[in-house]
Amino acid sequence: MTTDFGRTTLPYCSFVGVGEKRPRVGVGVGTDVLDLTAAAARFVPDRAGLFADGTLDRFLAAGADAWHEVRDALTAWVDDPSARAFLVPAAEVDLVLPFTVADYVDFYASEQHATNVGRLFRPDGEALPSAWKHLPMGYHGRAGTVVVSGTPVTRPSGQSRAASGHIDVGPSARLDLEAEIGFVVGVPSTLGRPVAVDRFEQHVFGICVVNDWSARDLQAFEYVPLGPFLAKSFATSVSPWIVPLAALSGARVEPPARDPHPPTYLQDADPWGLDLELVVRINGTIVSRPPFASMYWTPAQMLAHLTANGASVRTGDLYASGTVSGPADDQVGSLLELSRNGAEPVKLDDGSCRTFLLDGDEVTISATAAAPGGGRIALGEVTGNVIARHP
Repeated sequence: MTTDFGRTTLPYCSFVGVGEKRPRVGVGVGTDVLDLTAAAARFVPDRAGLFADGTLDRFLAAGADAWHEVRDALTAWVDDPSARAFLVPAAEVDLVLPFTVADYVDFYASEQHATNVGRLFRPDGEALPSAWKHLPMGYHGRAGTVVVSGTPVTRPSGQSRAASGHIDVGPSARLDLEAEIGFVVGVPSTLGRPVAVDRFEQHVFGICVVNDWSARDLQAFEYVPLGPFLAKSFATSVSPWIVPLAALSGARVEPPARDPHPPTYLQDADPWGLDLELVVRINGTIVSRPPFASMYWTPAQMLAHLTANGASVRTGDLYASGTVSGPADDQVGSLLELSRNGAEPVKLDDGSCRTFLLDGDEVTISATAAAPGGGRIALGEVTGNVIARHP
């Protein structure tokens, strides 16, 4: 499905035209892609070199002044008659991964999701880990398995414990989706110097839609006490569109109240809660609408905590929110929650039911954001098809 971005979102992508091999940087304009690699010399000549290699890498590293200059110039020029020569229908090009992923971190920032998971896995214990409300919890993933929307996802294999207690080795029987939002770092930070919570906009360029696939049976066996490994490292799918933070001015909202009050380095006088709505489809059936506004920890706090120990971020780093889940049953961002760990199958429009994903299933996660003055803007979507693991 081709997303209609209108004239205000102006998200960035990399695309390959018919019969071409080299990618170009593009901008979503309505249902078209504007060839920025070719057009930049026309409307922003001093910045044209940032798009010459067909990826966003140089542009991301150029920093906030360049980001705003290019967006302002695009906004002023995109409806000029001369821009039409640089437009191509999005349905006629292939969208590719638009930046080189340097590192990947996945957070666990939804209180509803973390509580739901805790109640399922620890029914007799505390739902939330003891540290959860003191810091944004997360783990490091694999940059090399971050793939662009449309890339098939092979069912992962690993070890799991059967109900009998026997340890099995083989393909996951409980493959799950995770509806998330990702944040793309532009300007790197200095090793040994934490990024303050109010420096978020100087380092993070924009957002994308993420499906951080999960193998629940592998995870249940391997994650105690260190956390998921093979259960999460096999694939993370991202939308091909990177929406700049500048497009989200109408989506800024107050996040939920934090109790207890976080430590000083996580206190945000100008918080980055976001009114985003995700829509999760399995084989075309809408199964959930997770609201990002309910996320306990904001992306600015995630970045501040990620670097609090002196760890640095690099251009192209991607960090994701973790599964987005709201308080209602139809607002959760995983089948683990929707099916209550397999106890309550989810019915699809074709009459079939799912507890977890089957080979051949197609998962699509789309998202919108609140716009200035009302209404919503599209943020794009991420799609992946599950394929069987070959021997």
